[in-house]
Amino acid sequence: MKPVCFSILILFSVTMCSSKPKEPVVLIQTTYGNIKVKLYNETPIHRDNFLKLAREGFYKHLTFHRVINDFMIQGGDPKTRDMAETDTIAEDKTMGSTIPAEIKFPMYFHKKGALAAARWGDAENPQKSSDPSQFYIVTGVIRSDNKLDEIEKQRFERLKQKIYSDLQSQNIDSIKSMYKDGRKEAIAELRAKLLGQAEKEAGARKTEITYTEEQREFYKVKGGTPHLDNEYTVFGEVIEGMDVVDKIQKVRTNGKDKPLKSIFMNVVPEE
Repeated sequence: MKPVCFSILILFSVTMCSSKPKEPVVLIQTTYGNIKVKLYNETPIHRDNFLKLAREGFYKHLTFHRVINDFMIQGGDPKTRDMAETDTIAEDKTMGSTIPAEIKFPMYFHKKGALAAARWGDAENPQKSSDPSQFYIVTGVIRSDNKLDEIEKQRFERLKQKIYSDLQSQNIDSIKSMYKDGRKEAIAELRAKLLGQAEKEAGARKTEITYTEEQREFYKVKGGTPHLDNEYTVFGEVIEGMDVVDKIQKVRTNGKDKPLKSIFMNVVPEE
């Protein structure tokens, strides 16, 4: 009976593995060649939005309008359509529509070849919501352990400060009352208590901001842009055509990082 049970277990395992949804693949056609990208199922909002725009032909005749060597190539801005010969893109003063962030760090990180969503800055966009169409592909540079340690330390301090700010907001009525009564020592004691609490909670959540050994190895051998981790939504990665990405990142640009010769694109789903 044991061999039968073992066979059933193998069959069950194979069935479970085969039932995992296949990650969709899209082809980004460019002036310099094709880039094949897979989209992560764990970021379904970004996956479905990107596929929808691709199926609608939204990206046809758009350009890679921002290119920075050893950093990334960015495209997908609808204002670049029919504006190939202009030096600048008309600046939009309003944030416009966005899609919710799906930041899955440390599961997904800004390794070389990562596909991520562009967004407005934290001041206008504290929720880190993504632009509905603009994306970038990471090139980046090789990073040392010391640099990764420094980034982790900065990220830990940001996490601790956010927790502290949240704790302050939760105790705002008590703080206001202490200020009104002139109880400076009580205020100082409460702040010290909240800082200690924030430090402890940030320490307990350290896995949210710490690199795995595999991620460190990738950054040290192949490179990327680790300072963007946990800040932007990574929703896919290049599986073919990284040589095309490297060609694009090396083109000549003006002072605003716009290629001197337009690099056109189209995105086509592999059905």
